[in-house]
Amino acid sequence: MAPKTVFYVTDWIHLYTGPCPLHNFTQLRQNFINDNASALSHTPSEVTRLLRLNTKKIAIALLSLATAASTWAQPVSSVLNLSELEEMMFSQSKALRGAADAVQAANAAVETARIFPNPEIEVMNGTRTPRPNTTGNTSGSLKTLSLTQELDMPWHRTPRVDGALAGLNAAQANEKAFRADMRAQLRLRYYDLVRRQAEGRATSEDAQTTEAMRNRIAVRVQTGEDARFELVKADAEMLNAKKMAESAALRIRQSRGALRALIGPQLPDTFDVQDVAHTFTPPPALEEVRTEVLKNNPELLRTRAERQQFDRKLSEEKSLRFPKIALRADQDQDPDYRNKRVGVALSLPLWDWRGGPVGEAAAKLSQSDNELAFQEFSLLQSLEAAYQQYSIANAQAVALEGGIVRQAADAVRIAEVGYKAGEKSFLEVLDAQRVYRAARNELIGAQFELASAWAEIERIRAMGQ
Repeated sequence: MAPKTVFYVTDWIHLYTGPCPLHNFTQLRQNFINDNASALSHTPSEVTRLLRLNTKKIAIALLSLATAASTWAQPVSSVLNLSELEEMMFSQSKALRGAADAVQAANAAVETARIFPNPEIEVMNGTRTPRPNTTGNTSGSLKTLSLTQELDMPWHRTPRVDGALAGLNAAQANEKAFRADMRAQLRLRYYDLVRRQAEGRATSEDAQTTEAMRNRIAVRVQTGEDARFELVKADAEMLNAKKMAESAALRIRQSRGALRALIGPQLPDTFDVQDVAHTFTPPPALEEVRTEVLKNNPELLRTRAERQQFDRKLSEEKSLRFPKIALRADQDQDPDYRNKRVGVALSLPLWDWRGGPVGEAAAKLSQSDNELAFQEFSLLQSLEAAYQQYSIANAQAVALEGGIVRQAADAVRIAEVGYKAGEKSFLEVLDAQRVYRAARNELIGAQFELASAWAEIERIRAMGQ
């Protein structure tokens, strides 16, 4: 029996159709219109026109809607390269915006240090009442007006402004150092994702190869050409290859998530990176880069600016031992007289000789000197270590690409051909595959180490900032 269909056209109109076969959609539509003619008179005209369309038009409309829905449901995937990721991070990263805000705050501190002190105005009103039984005294109101202007003396102003300018230089150098660190982290995570994808492809190929080998061995076992023990070993090898492929897929997701966490939510979940070969411009000579680092490294520039800031702070604290000078003008008015006075006010450092603040500033200056010396030494050591790592990784990559991986792949092919001809055992094929996998994985690791060393050298040099 054909089902009965109920249509809800509006909130209060209930259309009901009687049973009819479903193999003829045109007849079904016509029966529906004939059975519900009275109800359709109350329906909107748009619904009536939709019901009177022919079968072909309705099918085309439904097919178009289904195609559009499937298109909208598909996630948008974008393939990005390293330059596009860097541009996206530098333009929209909240952390980098925070470093830029610190520079704006240092600019505001410079403006604050250059501002002259505001004058102070004092206004007082009172009354004058003579004592009883006195003559010659007049009662009335009293008024006093005082104006005080503190002078910003050069021995106070100059170290204060110089300290603020040094703080601005430190903030700018800190922003450059932060950008260099962020760029280095982005490059490391980018090349880590490239490495994980290469490992994923390799493990997937291994899983497919071991599964094909296992199927061939199963056929040979069924025909009696090999012992069943060979099939057990092939099953174990296939399961191990599949497990490695699953682990590689998980590491790819983790690496992609780490890269997205560094850039921000503007990077889509379904992004992908371009799978290109690791090609780097060889760095200059170590002696040349060492001189360049000591001169232009933003971390050293920041520490030197902070050292200058502490030195100016020490000078400012020492200058506060000198008296502060202020100009003062007063005017007193009573019923009989009007008095005007002009003078100078001095603050005498009798009790507070700024011993504590001067000692604190001197200690911070000494601490900054020690940190600067240690930072110079550690940066040069890091630079030398990065150069050594670059040389080692480059030599390994060249050796592996030049012959080791190719020879291991040839050995695998020879072993597989020999196994098919009955000249090699399955253990010999497994040994050849393991050697090839080890060489291939070592090549992938050497390429990543090369990229890491290159990124560290560029970070220390702070190139492209």
